[in-house]
Amino acid sequence: MAWRSRTQTTRPGLFDTLRADCIAAFIEFVGTTFFLLLGLGGIQAVTGETASSTSASNIQLVMYISLCMGFSLTVAAWLFYRVTGGLFNPNVSLALLLVGVIGPVRFVLYCIAQLLGGIAAAALVLALTPGPLSANTFLQTGVNAAQGVFIEAFITAALVLAVLMLAAEKHQATPFAPIGIGLTLFAGHLFAVFYTGAATNTARSFGPAVVTGFPFHKHWIYWLGPFIGSLLGAGFYALLKQ
Repeated sequence: MAWRSRTQTTRPGLFDTLRADCIAAFIEFVGTTFFLLLGLGGIQAVTGETASSTSASNIQLVMYISLCMGFSLTVAAWLFYRVTGGLFNPNVSLALLLVGVIGPVRFVLYCIAQLLGGIAAAALVLALTPGPLSANTFLQTGVNAAQGVFIEAFITAALVLAVLMLAAEKHQATPFAPIGIGLTLFAGHLFAVFYTGAATNTARSFGPAVVTGFPFHKHWIYWLGPFIGSLLGAGFYALLKQ
């Protein structure tokens, strides 16, 4: 009986760190809002500039959007990394849960905070800038649903693997992880912006969709694709660690 009592007192409970998890989730909400406010604000700006000018090419538009999102993540991750890990993405949170970096309670709280952060960022961009919100993700003409899902899965898997290898895996280069993670997001956007809008992050698509009333169909692609990418990235990382 005494042995059982000691086991029960030393075994960590699911909600033992609830207060710390809630604080971390709140900071993750602030960080996600900060990241997406910068990123979506940049997309809003370049869309407005393109509409008022005939000199900008589609290539310049893709480059501008890619730089906005990549640099915004780099800055936000560097600011918040030592506090919450600087995830800002439910799909990255899922990967960290799968490899055992965070627990299930923190995972749920992080996902809620990140989705709310996406909504808050989109609402702020809409309130602070003129014109309709231009940050929704949707498939380009000629891109079918299966292609959209697997493009999103691939770029999300790349981002997840970057986070796991550069940030979750501790080494001498870990302090510079935000640079590599931001560059990975930048490269993914160069590939996917034209085809899917390059969500790479369910919260990034969900926020603008909520604020604008889900104007585009097939929004489920931006849940399924990144979800598959989380599994692929975490699975490949687990194979590398064996």
